[in-house]
Amino acid sequence: MKIDSIQLINELTEMTNSHLEFVNSLKTNSKEQLNWKLNQESWSPLECLQHLNLTLNFYIPEIKKRIESSSIPSSNSFKGSYLGNRFASSMLPKEKMKKVNTFKKVNPINSELNKENVIGTFIHHQKQLLELLNKAKDKNLTKIKTSTLLPLLKLRLGNTLQLVTYHNERHIMQAKKALFSQKIK
Repeated sequence: MKIDSIQLINELTEMTNSHLEFVNSLKTNSKEQLNWKLNQESWSPLECLQHLNLTLNFYIPEIKKRIESSSIPSSNSFKGSYLGNRFASSMLPKEKMKKVNTFKKVNPINSELNKENVIGTFIHHQKQLLELLNKAKDKNLTKIKTSTLLPLLKLRLGNTLQLVTYHNERHIMQAKKALFSQKIK
């Protein structure tokens, strides 16, 4: 299925701005609220953000490198690959989401986290992502390929941008759920 490249970038930009707005609002929450968990196996709001920071430590430089080094002519439309579309859409939050096991290197469970550092890093990453989304408007989202956290898997740039943004959305929703559940107890 083809989609207009600018339309896709605009949708991802809107989601990213929403993530930034939410995380900026967390600055007023206490350290205790941001470290609270539903149970020992779940992540606190800060752990959700730290997980995103750890994954973005990989994806931001990878996307930047591919965008800056590409001389492939731009295209007005994006056609995701079958695998890329499935992978990206699996990250979107849904009712009764299946739990996805994460890689150890990006699992922050039971970490000692500093509120200011985690929030500051997340905000910095989101601003970088917004810059990359803007630069991607002039790129070929279908033909540029990026590496992923799975060593042998490469995705089309458009799918990678979807994956990163949808993954952010998934864990922002998880952080919101943890915050909300504190208020009803």
